[in-house]
Amino acid sequence: METVMIVDDEKNYPPILSAILEEEGFETLTANSGREALDILKHADVDLVLTDMKMPSMDGIELLEHIKTDDQELPVIMMTAHGTVDKAVEAMQKGAYSYVLKPFDNERLVLYVNKAIAMYRVVKENRRLRDAVESQYSFGNIIGKSKAMHDVFETIRKVAPVNATVLIEGASGTGKELVAKSIHFNGPRRDEPFVAVNCSALAESLLESELFGHEKGAFTGAIAMKKGRFELAKGGTLFLDEIGELSPNLQIKLLRVLQEKAFERVGGVKPVTVDIRIVAATNKILKDEMQKGRFREDLFYRLNVVHIVLPLLKQRLEDIRLLTGHFIKKYAGEHNSTKPLTGINQEVERLFHDYNWPGNVRELENVIERAMVLCQGSQITVEGLPKEFKNSVYNTLHIEGIPADAQLDETLAMIEKKMLQRALKLTNNVQSQAAELLGVGKSGLNWKIKKFKLNTGSKH
Repeated sequence: METVMIVDDEKNYPPILSAILEEEGFETLTANSGREALDILKHADVDLVLTDMKMPSMDGIELLEHIKTDDQELPVIMMTAHGTVDKAVEAMQKGAYSYVLKPFDNERLVLYVNKAIAMYRVVKENRRLRDAVESQYSFGNIIGKSKAMHDVFETIRKVAPVNATVLIEGASGTGKELVAKSIHFNGPRRDEPFVAVNCSALAESLLESELFGHEKGAFTGAIAMKKGRFELAKGGTLFLDEIGELSPNLQIKLLRVLQEKAFERVGGVKPVTVDIRIVAATNKILKDEMQKGRFREDLFYRLNVVHIVLPLLKQRLEDIRLLTGHFIKKYAGEHNSTKPLTGINQEVERLFHDYNWPGNVRELENVIERAMVLCQGSQITVEGLPKEFKNSVYNTLHIEGIPADAQLDETLAMIEKKMLQRALKLTNNVQSQAAELLGVGKSGLNWKIKKFKLNTGSKH
């Protein structure tokens, strides 16, 4: 049963409206001011707000603005007298669903309420489905429905409850630290520290002190004993990012810690025992580094108890729609956006599928955040993409071999054929998906396939 909140400072209207709407099967809540209404909305599940326009302290438009800041899609119907119709129009421009004139016709009011409730019912169902999809295709903040990501999720689920050392390999921007955190926070050490250190960020002497700590007087400037990251991670997880950058000397010291569960601080002689889990990550292929003599074989096998390889974004293009939805939702909250962004338009989706994504998921996230700041409509468009991104895409998409004197019809036919071939390749010849990607009907796609005599493998 849906709930309608009625907001009016006139004492007679709320009980009358409540009686009308309750007879129609709705639950009702009443408030005598905008402030009271906002207090109710903090705790009550409301499906429609029916508010008077003219109220002291906070009028209907100000109340509308507050409501839309918290829930862009919650419908609001304004009640107004003839003399304030202009204000009602202003309210419509600011997101009100509709307005009714006082004194109003009961049947018309009920009609408006039913339409608004029906619309919001669809919105809530879409939210429920979206949340269900995100829950199905995510692990923590890692998003994906591709086979490659499904395999990653399964490995995380299996390894998180045990204490095995994990090695994560993947290019920059693929989410190695997110995976490390998912392993930690889904395991028995979740209530203990998660400590991260980038092994490529410091010189060897500084990194040694950062990892193992130092004793007072160990070197110039060591005016007091300092604990290192191994000690700070006591009982929890130490995440060693870019492990492939460790010097030979530090590789030996790390191997000893893994073998003996103990180390000495720089300048110290007393062993310090540690109980931590090690998760390491690298953007290098450590087997190659090992064969070239740059990474110790014994250390590699100590680290590589469980091995996770993260795919490039261009290897999981089917995840782009999920990822863009996730980032839009994330940055709508961070930037306090009131724009009803629903996603990316079809042109941007095609460009995203054709782009090489050298920066992987991190680059996609940056592109989405930038576009959300610049785009004014309900969808992210090409105009909101970085110039260098667009240039790269269009360089990728440019069609070679068109002579200067080419005729328009034959040129368009060539472009159309290449777009068809590209769409079929991207969708593995699944014609229904190719038709959706191109924005055409399936029958139209079939006709074009026959027109250009394309070999599709007959997948539907």
